Amino acid sequence: MVGRVLGLDLGERRVGLALSDPLGRIAQVLPPLAFRDTVRFLSEILDLIETNRVEKIVVGLPLNMDGTCGPSAQRALEMIERIRETCRLPVETVDERLSTKEAEKLLIYADVSRKKRKKSLDSLSAVLILQQYLDKQNRAK
Repeated sequence: MVGRVLGLDLGERRVGLALSDPLGRIAQVLPPLAFRDTVRFLSEILDLIETNRVEKIVVGLPLNMDGTCGPSAQRALEMIERIRETCRLPVETVDERLSTKEAEKLLIYADVSRKKRKKSLDSLSAVLILQQYLDKQNRAK
């Protein structure tokens, strides 16, 4: 896989962002976006895609613990469809169950204050989601 991949962790108020290196091996954290409205969000994503020459988007899908789609996953699927239509790039999903909990554990282990954790959590979750995808793609080679 060659080309940058953008990772998204969709939230109601913030969207965590991560970007792969050009070789598609390592996910890097980007500052999260404040989610105000869909049109503005999609415009900001388009800017990121153009600026970073993104070729694919990976979005975390918040499935229930039993693997079913609940309200959060349904909202994410609707947004994913809007992203596909607007960005005209391949969009894939990754099961993000427990990614936020895992990110929070990492931040606690790193002794990050509660205030800073809240700011970092979304994008660190996006990094974990994207890295999971990249690792799977690279193992398949």
